[in-house]
Amino acid sequence: MMDPSSSSSTAVPAVAPAVGDGGGGGGGPAAAVSSAVAAASRRFQHLLDRSTPHVGRRWLAFAGVAAAYALRVWFAGGYYIVTYALGIYILNLLIAFLSPQVDPEVAEVLGEGGPALPTRASDEFRPFVRRLPEFKFWYSIVKAFCIAFVLTFFSVFDVPVFWPILLFYWVVLFTVTMKRQILHMIKYRYVPFSFGKQRYNGKRVASADDLTLPKD
Repeated sequence: MMDPSSSSSTAVPAVAPAVGDGGGGGGGPAAAVSSAVAAASRRFQHLLDRSTPHVGRRWLAFAGVAAAYALRVWFAGGYYIVTYALGIYILNLLIAFLSPQVDPEVAEVLGEGGPALPTRASDEFRPFVRRLPEFKFWYSIVKAFCIAFVLTFFSVFDVPVFWPILLFYWVVLFTVTMKRQILHMIKYRYVPFSFGKQRYNGKRVASADDLTLPKD
């Protein structure tokens, strides 16, 4: 007869099943959600890149978003604190949009060179480089309106307030801020828009050396 102890010593040990070998989809639900979010982000960025050259259409879309928010606030009859905060944020964006990338006043104080703005009509044309580019300005303002629109569905943000006071304070703040910005433009002689600037039209201005006397 065989010894029972010898048969047990020669038995092949059972192999434990590997963790994750099942049909978990290569990482489970978390990986699937992460992949879906990454794909949606790439798709959204692709749409933003395609919309960059269509300036007029982008601002028409913003007008639609702003109208939807205005109607929401009108019919809700509240959320004036949200609207006031939105107005302050838009004012800050507008100032950054109208300001040069390198503030000449700060450059003078620090003694830095930087790209100087043209101050005379005979100066070489230099494009106005904004602190906040047009596309980022549009994207930020649309995103702000969308966030404010979502906040109007939460009653915690509907703080009772006398809205004419907020409107009056915002108008005063807007007037003072824009006055300071216009004085800054006048002092350093720049216009944050493309119209009225010198443009090369492909024609060379005739000089005195090019003029020849008519032959008899």
